[in-house]
Amino acid sequence: MGHLFSLFSNRAIAGANPFPWRAAIPFKSIQTYTYWMTRPNKDASHLKVLREHLVQEKVLPSYAKLGALLGLRGKAGAYKVIQRLVSAGYLEHTSGGRLAPTDSFFALPMLDDTLHAGLVESTSWSGGVAAQALDRLLVEQPASTVLVPVRGDSMIEAGVLDGDTAVVERTENAEAGDFVAALVDGQYTVKELRFEHRRPVLVPHNKQYETIRPQQELQILGVVRGIVRRYEQGRRSARKRGENL
Repeated sequence: MGHLFSLFSNRAIAGANPFPWRAAIPFKSIQTYTYWMTRPNKDASHLKVLREHLVQEKVLPSYAKLGALLGLRGKAGAYKVIQRLVSAGYLEHTSGGRLAPTDSFFALPMLDDTLHAGLVESTSWSGGVAAQALDRLLVEQPASTVLVPVRGDSMIEAGVLDGDTAVVERTENAEAGDFVAALVDGQYTVKELRFEHRRPVLVPHNKQYETIRPQQELQILGVVRGIVRRYEQGRRSARKRGENL
C-alpha cells in the first residue's frame, strides 16, 4: 500500500476536514497533488533465504512456515512476499497448489561490464546487473545435454583442463572444428574433429599427443558447448603445486 498525500495552497483553513476533497471548498483555493510512494521491501533478502532453504531441505516451505522463516509476523505478510516473487518470475504455483521454483529462481546477477584480465585504466564497474541463470549461458537444448567429466591433459592448449566438466549436446552431427565427445576404438575422449582426405580424425591440443585416426570405430556422442571449471582457494592450489606460501 502506498501513502496518499495532499498538498494544499498557502490559504490554510483552520479546522479543515482531513479529507478536503469531500469538503465544500472552492476548487481554486486548493491545489491537490496525489502520488503513490512505494514502500521498500526486503524481497531480495527473502529470496536469498528461500534459496538457502531449498538447497538444504530440497523443498520450499509451506505458507504456515513461511512467516517464521522470513521473519514475518503472520501468513498475510508471507503471502504478499510470495505473490511478489511469483509476479517477478522466481516462483510458480504447481497444479497441486504448492510453490515451486522457476528456471529463474537461482539466476545470478551478471555485470554489464567486461572484466579484463590485463591492466585497465579504471577498475570501477558501472554496477549494472541483469539476472542470468547459469545453465542458460551454456545449455541451449536441456533435453539433449549431458555433463561429461574431463580427465587428462590432451586438450590443455585449448583451455580444457583435467578436472573440468564438459557441457555436451548429444548429437551425431558435428562439423570440422567442433570439439566433440566421442567413442573411438572402444575409448571415450574429448578432441577436436577434423577430416583428412574426407576421413574423420580426432586432434588433441597438446603437442605431446598424436592425432587419433580411428582404426575400427568412431561414434560421435555429442558436441562440446561449454566448459565448467571450479577454482580452489589459492592457498590449497599453491600447496598442490608445491609452491612456498
